[in-house]
Amino acid sequence: MADVGGIAAGQLKSIVERIERLEEEKKGLQEDIKDIYAEAKGNGFDPKIVRQVIRLRKMERADRQELEALVELYLAAVEG
Repeated sequence: MADVGGIAAGQLKSIVERIERLEEEKKGLQEDIKDIYAEAKGNGFDPKIVRQVIRLRKMERADRQELEALVELYLAAVEG
């Protein structure tokens, strides 16, 4: 492996190329996700709400319940 200015050039090139490949894959996946949201909208679903459902499903059940309780408490305080 050739060193250029104390940097292992081959290793660095490999790392950069792997990141570039993954960035391309990520771009493709993001486009696929965008298409699915468009499909959801076309079927009458609100994409903003679908995103929120996905965000909530990623949370642990106890954390989600705590969040929901706090939201209800805050709403009661400002509406009450």
